[in-house]
Parts: sequence; C-alpha cells; structure tokens
Amino acid sequence: MNIAYPYSFDATGHTAQTDVLTHIRDMIEQILFTSPGERVNRPTFGSGTAQLVFAPNSDVLAAAQQQAIQAGLQQWLSDVIRVQSVDVTAIDATLTITVVYTVLQSQQQQTEQFVYGGAQA
Repeated sequence: MNIAYPYSFDATGHTAQTDVLTHIRDMIEQILFTSPGERVNRPTFGSGTAQLVFAPNSDVLAAAQQQAIQAGLQQWLSDVIRVQSVDVTAIDATLTITVVYTVLQSQQQQTEQFVYGGAQA
C-alpha cells in the first residue's frame, strides 16, 4: 500500500493511496524539504534544502547542496531508486531542484522537479 502524501482521506473515508511512481516522488520530496533533526527518531533524515532559500546564492553552496541531496537520497531510498543526477538552482527566493533517477523495480527513468519558496511555497 502506497500512502498518499500529504496524508489525507479518500472519498470512502479510508487513508488515501497513490501509485508507485507518485509515492516515490512524494518520498523524494520529504527528504528534500525535511531538515536534519526535524524528525524525532530520525535525526539524520532530510537534506535541509529548504534552508537554502534564506542563504546567499553561490555556486559553491549549490554544489554542496547537490552533494547533500544526492547523499540523502542514496541513504534513505537506495533500495527504491538509483540517483542519476541532482541539479539545484536558486533564483532570488525560489529554489528549483531537478532530480533524475531510475526506479529499480521497473528500470524506468524519471525526472522530477521540485520548487520551493517564492510564490510556489
């Protein structure tokens, strides 16, 4: 069973479910936008990406965050996906993250884009 994120109920009053690809995307989003220390029993869970919106833009910071994101995805989702690439772009108060990965079960390549900050938050 793949629980929908954010948690909600379906029309029958049961926990909403989603397909496998959407569930994987939801798990990636949780890792991207959860700060380490935010989860009670998982102090290393997350990548702290949301904090970048408030940091000054620089190539060095973007490169470091790309590495942190890739490491976080590999740590928490290595049994589900293989990360091909991560691209982080910060323009003003908007952060755009593009993740290219392969779903291990189906060998299907996916590209997902996540936007944080600005008018999208």
